Amino acid sequence: MESPCILVCSIDMKTGYCFGCGRTRDEIGAWTLYTSEERRNIMELLPARLETVERKPRRETRRARMARERVDQE
Repeated sequence: MESPCILVCSIDMKTGYCFGCGRTRDEIGAWTLYTSEERRNIMELLPARLETVERKPRRETRRARMARERVDQE
């Protein structure tokens, strides 16, 4: 199952979004109940949401590492 989780699980109290993935608590809790299409629709919203959180993770995330590795392989 596709998931945006990067194991940085902490909620921004101002926006209600997870600092790591951008999902809300409700979305995280119901993730396995959503259809693939519902999950994809939510995932399309996440980059814009992550721009609104007040702080970014301090360590390299799985998503950032995978992007860096893709660039290194090219």
